[in-house]
Amino acid sequence: MSSSPIRIAIVGAGPGGLTLARLLHVAGIKTRLFEREASANARPQGGTLDLHAESGQLALARAGLTDGFLRIARYEDQGSRLYDGDGQLLLADDDMTGDRPEVDRTALRDLLLQSLPPDAVAWGHGLREVSPRDDGRYDLIFDDGREGPFDLVIGADGAWSQVRPLVSRYQPQYSGLTFIEFGIDDVDANHPALSQLVGRGKMGAESAGRSLIVQRNDNAHLRGYAIFRVPVEWAERRFDVTSPAAMRRALLGEFAGWADTLLDLFRASNDQFALRPIHALPVGHYWTNRPGITLLGDAAHLMSPFGGEGVNAAMLDAAELAGYLVGSADWQEAVRAYETGMFVRVAEPAGEAAEAAATELSHISQELTLAHHQLHMQMRAAAGHAAAR
Repeated sequence: MSSSPIRIAIVGAGPGGLTLARLLHVAGIKTRLFEREASANARPQGGTLDLHAESGQLALARAGLTDGFLRIARYEDQGSRLYDGDGQLLLADDDMTGDRPEVDRTALRDLLLQSLPPDAVAWGHGLREVSPRDDGRYDLIFDDGREGPFDLVIGADGAWSQVRPLVSRYQPQYSGLTFIEFGIDDVDANHPALSQLVGRGKMGAESAGRSLIVQRNDNAHLRGYAIFRVPVEWAERRFDVTSPAAMRRALLGEFAGWADTLLDLFRASNDQFALRPIHALPVGHYWTNRPGITLLGDAAHLMSPFGGEGVNAAMLDAAELAGYLVGSADWQEAVRAYETGMFVRVAEPAGEAAEAAATELSHISQELTLAHHQLHMQMRAAAGHAAAR
């Protein structure tokens, strides 16, 4: 990077933004990181993530955080189970030897935060606007003030990015799928039958136009998603998230006819429910380079959660952008090189995620899911045989 320091702002303290801040910190490059949330503990960070060796884990390795990651990674929770609506087990993959361990979002965020100086994140800064200046730099306008000027503003601020409009007119579009999120606490002690049903990892079930995914999180917590293909406003009319009892009744009604072993997941749920309409940016989303502005993660290439590529792509974005910035004498050329490579790299996983979302709850959805798991198991077995030779 040029010996003349530039002022860099990162908007968004999710995994992508924090990974980038850590990588630049290690290289001796200062950044200002702004986050809308009031503090690191202002809200739950969501469920479990599987970090891929070639992307998420690679970024952590470059950041010098592999040892810390291994302390929070759950290699024992990589299993998958698939049921039909009658509760019949169609597939059980309990292999623990894969290279995509699970990690809770909160634990990953804490790992990244602890690797940065205590004052690295400016909390409680909800970005309203990025304001261009006459000198080519930018000011950030927040609810309670202005920060700047900055030479480079990096939007790591998620699906509804406030930075994206400076380079792209696209907004995420509703996929047709809505997830109803629920949770079950201390499942091993309180609900051993449900613990066994889900196993060490995640389970899925599908029947009659309804789908269910449940994932094991840390501390014996299950996080589940009831999935519907409906108009975006349907769930708000059908479900009252302020009434846990009403939510359980409504979910049981929507899944009427399913086996009691599966319906017990709703009956055992705690009182925390959320509506999650699934949005995505167009496959192949890109923009013309604008000096001083770029995006990473969901701000750049929001995709459906099928395949688990989102956080991994964001962290690899951070690793590649940091690599270009550190290794180039021209930071503007570094950003252009990052964008060019990123547009190509994310096209395939974004396309696969879009296809998975499009076929979810179709008449062949269960067949496709089963075939996907079987192929994965066959490839893993083949790799094991080749390594043993």
